[in-house]
Amino acid sequence: MKTNSNFSLTAIHLLDTIQIVIFTINNNDSPAILSLEVVKMRREIEFVKCNPTQNMTLLVKSAHPREDQPRIAANLMSYDHVYAEQVGFIEASRDRGAEAYLQMAGGEFCGNACMSLAAYLASERELRPGETTEIVLETSGTDRLVACRVKRCSDGYSCAIDMPVPSKVMPKVVDYEGEPLSLVVVTYPGFYHLVMEVEQFDAEVRRKAEGLAKLLGTLSDAAVIGVMLFRPDSNEMAPLIYVPALDSLIWERGCGSGTASLGASLSRQRKGAVSVPVRQPGGTIHVSADFAQDKVTSLCIEGIVGIVADGRAFIE
Repeated sequence: MKTNSNFSLTAIHLLDTIQIVIFTINNNDSPAILSLEVVKMRREIEFVKCNPTQNMTLLVKSAHPREDQPRIAANLMSYDHVYAEQVGFIEASRDRGAEAYLQMAGGEFCGNACMSLAAYLASERELRPGETTEIVLETSGTDRLVACRVKRCSDGYSCAIDMPVPSKVMPKVVDYEGEPLSLVVVTYPGFYHLVMEVEQFDAEVRRKAEGLAKLLGTLSDAAVIGVMLFRPDSNEMAPLIYVPALDSLIWERGCGSGTASLGASLSRQRKGAVSVPVRQPGGTIHVSADFAQDKVTSLCIEGIVGIVADGRAFIE
């Protein structure tokens, strides 16, 4: 670029997304903006990528305004970017009893993301194989603290967390596409899951599940709608998660929160405590539920989390 000694160039950065280029006159007069150009800049994202039962989870370590988080998450989750099934943002805890705050991109609660953050924080403590620690988290989607028990093992971190107990577990028969559909509605503050017993995870069943999730997303203000297809003969589950704020509809490889909802449904159905290993495409998550006075009183899930990457990503 050809320059003139009477002029200087100043670049002022605003946040990390734009810059203003200012030309000033070097002649004792007050500087004047002769040209104003807004230039898009790359935003740098620090992240750790975790593998809780192949429900690939990105935890963003760098600070970003809440209003920017859905857009950042949508970029990171895409196939041509870092690629994952969900994104959470690590923030400072507000409660002295918690080590960190986990803000999910859709404002939801996520059991696997909580286990991922607990595993990451445990890794910072440099646990030796067989050593255990307890980590308490705050998170979106629930007002209660989440206790996570973490053990270092040969293939990552074994994590067990106490899950929020649903406010309602209600069997229903609904008319969908002209046919009766039996399901169990598991309701939490801000989100709910549908548990549907099926014989096979075939294309028609999956199509109905996707349509139902999308329809309910337009009819409610829930942060998350989940449809858990369950084969009781084999304890297999196929979890579908829809996050309306991100327009994200994903058949997840494993779902911790959905596993807890299945445990709540089974506990209510059997009118007693249950302890069930639930097979999912990415592996097995174990759920335990207690039942008393005609309601589910506690839920716990346990699974393995691996830490597979730690680095930086860029968003234009």
